[in-house]
Amino acid sequence: LTLPSFWGIERRCSETGAMRPRNCGILALSVFETVTVCWAQCPALFRRPKTIINENNNPLGSNLNMTTKSSVTRRTLLKSAGAAALAAPLYSKSALASSGEVNILMWSDYLPPAFIEGFEAKTGIKVNYTGIGSNEEIINKMKATKGQGFDIVSPTNNRSLQWGPLELLKPFDMSKVNIDAVNPAMARIGTDAWNFEGAGVHWLPHIWGTEGIAYRTDKWLPAGDAPSYGDVWSEENAGKTMGRAHSMMLGAGLYMEASGEMDPGSVWAAYGSEDKMREVWGKITDWCMARKDRIKLIWNDADTQKNGLLNEGVVVGQTWDGPPLALKAAGEPVHYQAPVEGAMAWVDGMSMPVGAKNEEQVYAFIDYAFGKEAAGVAIDSHGYNSPVLGADTYSGDVYKKNFAEAYPGDSLANLNPWPAEAPWYAEVRTEFVNKFKSA
Repeated sequence: LTLPSFWGIERRCSETGAMRPRNCGILALSVFETVTVCWAQCPALFRRPKTIINENNNPLGSNLNMTTKSSVTRRTLLKSAGAAALAAPLYSKSALASSGEVNILMWSDYLPPAFIEGFEAKTGIKVNYTGIGSNEEIINKMKATKGQGFDIVSPTNNRSLQWGPLELLKPFDMSKVNIDAVNPAMARIGTDAWNFEGAGVHWLPHIWGTEGIAYRTDKWLPAGDAPSYGDVWSEENAGKTMGRAHSMMLGAGLYMEASGEMDPGSVWAAYGSEDKMREVWGKITDWCMARKDRIKLIWNDADTQKNGLLNEGVVVGQTWDGPPLALKAAGEPVHYQAPVEGAMAWVDGMSMPVGAKNEEQVYAFIDYAFGKEAAGVAIDSHGYNSPVLGADTYSGDVYKKNFAEAYPGDSLANLNPWPAEAPWYAEVRTEFVNKFKSA
């Protein structure tokens, strides 16, 4: 099967047109790469293309239930797959700005002081940085101002179906973007999902990461080799846990599936129709409301997560990877790990609103962000990961160690890409989230 590397949106079998199951090993291993693979157990595979062999001489794409497991590492995750090369105009750096300002609306911990200082020193461009904690904040600000006030915003990859109809973004001039500097599979998200009405690329990859389980190593340890989303809701940890409402409810659904309280695949089937979503989320919401008194804190940004673990008595939480790993890198007794049900994976990007006034400064910022050294220094600080090829070579040993410990064994192969969210899905989910919060 030749899979488009599109984070869980393009999931149809190339032979039959049928949807592949969520546990398709090729889908999981191809999250970041477009590769041609041979899946021995695929009933639709009548003609088998040549198997691609990875750098460890193992075939990519072996089914997750088979005894022989493929090796996936940070390096193979970010290696270029030749078939995913992005066709774009010839990149030219000569026109980049060297003065002025750029107004950025971005996740609150994505631009460390050292990154901003380095960019301003190199380019002479002043950064006006407004931090946010959710995709809803970005969308609502842009809707309220009709796309005015900022030059760069940072939507997550799976929100394209919400942004397209709004017509609040304008396409990039790809002759001014060094797109070859980033992982080609992540770059393809922009061409596949964010090319609105054929007008061009409206999104570029910037930061990728996951949502899983963080915990205080001096106060709690998981029962097995890995924690579970269920640990956030357990009676053992009552009054000492935290999470973001909508994603901890989804995590609860995955735990319910794994523990036999809900049919396998229900959480992902809910993305298919509003009727199915209401059925599934009704069950999840009832389950979560019955255990709401066990939750101490509902977080809304990176700082809330850090403060919960350090100062609010939180022992276990469903969090992004960056905040707890930044605490761990600073020597705090905190660990982050992909849970047994699989961590949720995402890519946050850079987009240009229709009202952007400083376009040349935007391209100068993108050029700097796509530099290996600048990206490597940034991931050392905020704890997330970069799509820039070779950025990890400029990160320190602590980052590399933390990454390996966060995703041991088959954790990378078991990532769950956040599926694309249609506007109706986000609206209905808000209904259930509000019901849970107000209970």
